[in-house]
Amino acid sequence: MRAAHNWLGLLLAAQVLLWMLSGAVMSLFHIDLVRGRTNALNAFPVELGAFGYANIGGVVAQTPGATEVTLTHFMNKQVYRVTGIAGAALYDAQTAERLPPLNEDLARAVARQDFVGTGDIVRAALLESAPHECGCEAPVWRIDFSDRLDTRIYVSPATGEIEARRNKVWRIYDFFWMLHIMDYRGREDFNNPLVQTFAVSGTLFALSGIWLVAMRLVGGKYRIWRGGPARGGPGAPT
Repeated sequence: MRAAHNWLGLLLAAQVLLWMLSGAVMSLFHIDLVRGRTNALNAFPVELGAFGYANIGGVVAQTPGATEVTLTHFMNKQVYRVTGIAGAALYDAQTAERLPPLNEDLARAVARQDFVGTGDIVRAALLESAPHECGCEAPVWRIDFSDRLDTRIYVSPATGEIEARRNKVWRIYDFFWMLHIMDYRGREDFNNPLVQTFAVSGTLFALSGIWLVAMRLVGGKYRIWRGGPARGGPGAPT
């Protein structure tokens, strides 16, 4: 049991250090800063008129497999945002006309409206494959800003929604999150076999340590608990 305890300790030492280090680093950052909310516009509900809207049924009919319809505002216009199996789209709430996907100028305007930090847009790109940091479906607009955090805002060309806000802090956090959950590819699976193996091994390490302590107590190695000196201590006979 002592040999098993020692080998488990040796195998676990590096990962335990990474768990503690990554946990300590992640605890330093406020989650709003990580998710880019500190530089995001605080949007408030906008009152919508009670009359003059196109029939929802006609809008749904244009979107195969529609599952949700939301009446909202988009760039000072009242629209229906429709989502479904086949994707998502925007419709003019007055005419039921389907709006085209966002072009670069409109995507820049959406990102600029959302961003309240210091810095200007330095690049805009329509990505056909979504990067890991976005965590969204492609295509998606990525708008880069020149602020000190290197903020990136991802905008859906279909609905104009902000898909994600990312910055330097998020990238640091994401790296240590990867080390913490031991998912070195997707960085999302907290139940992967590697972390399960180390978690079980850590539990066995703790239990074997408890067993060794119990055996030493029973064997009298910790005599100090009986009021006498421990075996091999300063008061032991020579």
